[in-house]
Amino acid sequence: MIVVKEDLGMSDKTNEEDNKTMADALNSVHEVKVGDVVKGEVLAIDDNKQLIVGIQGTGVEGVVPMKELTAQPVDDITTIAKVGDVLDLVVISTIGKDKENGSYLLSKRRLEARKVWDDIEKDYEEGKTITAPVTNVVKGGLVVDAGVRGFIPASMISDHYVEDLNAYKGKELELAIIEIEPSENRLILSHKAVVQKEREAQKKELFEHLQVGDTVEGKVARLTSFGAFVDLGGVDGLVHVSQISYEHVDKPSDVLKVGQEVKVKVLNLDFDRDRISLSIKATLPEPWDGIEDKAPVGSVLEGTVRRLTTFGAFVEVFPGVEGLVHISQISHQHIATPNDVLKEGQTVHVKVLSVDPDKHRLALSIKALEEKPEGTDDNEAQSNNNNHSNNSSHPARQSAPRAKSSNNNNAHVDNSQFEPDENTGFSIGDLIGDQLKNAGSADDQAK
Repeated sequence: MIVVKEDLGMSDKTNEEDNKTMADALNSVHEVKVGDVVKGEVLAIDDNKQLIVGIQGTGVEGVVPMKELTAQPVDDITTIAKVGDVLDLVVISTIGKDKENGSYLLSKRRLEARKVWDDIEKDYEEGKTITAPVTNVVKGGLVVDAGVRGFIPASMISDHYVEDLNAYKGKELELAIIEIEPSENRLILSHKAVVQKEREAQKKELFEHLQVGDTVEGKVARLTSFGAFVDLGGVDGLVHVSQISYEHVDKPSDVLKVGQEVKVKVLNLDFDRDRISLSIKATLPEPWDGIEDKAPVGSVLEGTVRRLTTFGAFVEVFPGVEGLVHISQISHQHIATPNDVLKEGQTVHVKVLSVDPDKHRLALSIKALEEKPEGTDDNEAQSNNNNHSNNSSHPARQSAPRAKSSNNNNAHVDNSQFEPDENTGFSIGDLIGDQLKNAGSADDQAK
């Protein structure tokens, strides 16, 4: 009996220890709640579509579908996780009604996204920028992968209008964080803010060193109908269409291409208005250089009628070089206006009558290359043309001084008043010189 009592005592002691172990085990099992971050050991891989994991410290299992394992397309799930791996996971929901022995839906992707959101929020609070590649172009902007989905509205892509957003696809951009709301998976970013900040610094440095009259090299950044914007190293300057070439340019895209390297001269700097005026043609050889060799007196040239006035036609014979065909030199026949026989843009042949390289003057004739019709009196035709010019309302004629008689009864004209016209290179005297001669002859005849 004594032995039996001893055996019973030992049995009671063993039972107490077992009960304590079980109690400890039960106490060590934590209840699993949605939103908890847990560690899961990969127990099996189900048909390469999901992981079966044991949630450590709980005694229950869960599943991780492929879409909750990674946001990237994957053909083989074993490239991400293998049996025996321990993963950090977040509990999304329960599967089934038996919470003790049932499964839980877990996600590795969402836990990583939560950490990304935390990092982005921290960067946002500290005013830092992030970098992310552009993954897609959608209506109204760009989608980027910042660890989570981010969106750049079209108005926040650049500091100027971008016609083709596809040019940004695949590029990695530095981005400022404009708005963040993790609970709604909303992340609004701006590349424009970064560009503006960089350009402001570059502009300040450039304006400190750049001077009016400097000749520098740049790259055509974009083209418009009125000119070309040239990147001088982070700062754009404008080459107006009139400053592209000595030749007439209808559209900048006819002679320039985006990305083309060009040499430009600085015409004007305006730091406050953020404007730099540039010229390409100012870096090119002066059109009138060597004009006496290119257009000697008596030579015949081909040109284009650029402008028609009441007193004649301006014909471009070389890029940037225009000569005047006076109305009296257009035709052997009397014409009321140059428009009667000529049109702007028309190609004509002209003969050089005189050259003045210093004053940029070129006197031309069309009728000198034409055969004079029989019975035509050049003097009469010229007189008719001059009479028409006298009756013209052109300001040059209205302001021309009249010939005056001196004490010796000879007509004199004060030629000092006939200064060169700034736009044409011809003085009023050049344009109406024949009229003054006729006026002098009339005075002599009156006497």
